[in-house]
Amino acid sequence: MSISITALPDLNRRMLLKAAGLAALAGITACSTVTVPTGEGAGASSSATATLASIRSSAGLPALTPDTQLEQAALQQAGYMASHERMSHTTGWGKDFASRMKDNGVRGAAAENIAEGRFDLEKLFDIWMHSDGHRRNMLDPDFSRFGLAYVRDGRDPALRYWALVLGR
Repeated sequence: MSISITALPDLNRRMLLKAAGLAALAGITACSTVTVPTGEGAGASSSATATLASIRSSAGLPALTPDTQLEQAALQQAGYMASHERMSHTTGWGKDFASRMKDNGVRGAAAENIAEGRFDLEKLFDIWMHSDGHRRNMLDPDFSRFGLAYVRDGRDPALRYWALVLGR
């Protein structure tokens, strides 16, 4: 089989177009990937169940149920904050809170509390209870589920980025 010299430019052009298309597709796929920083992260919903139940019962409200879907959304946000060393309800992936909830399959009303610091679970909830907006979220009677997670800063293991996601 022989290939004429005039066919080579067309063949190379097609190969280049295919390669460019594959590279663009790989770039789009990479943009949708969520990365967690080098620091350790964990869901902490089970550890917070009693604390949240106590907070809500003192206000005459039923306890919240831990939810793995909400915990995953919280872990995703805590990871984003730790990797960028800043607290934010939005992400660099162009996701605001509502779009992150939708992407995580969370439907209906939801709220999020975030924090950064070198403190334990008890201190975390104490801080949130002394903040009007955070307190309002935790005492919202419309919420019945929650997910709590943290990610440690990869450079300072004592520093944690926390996210609490509440939902119906």
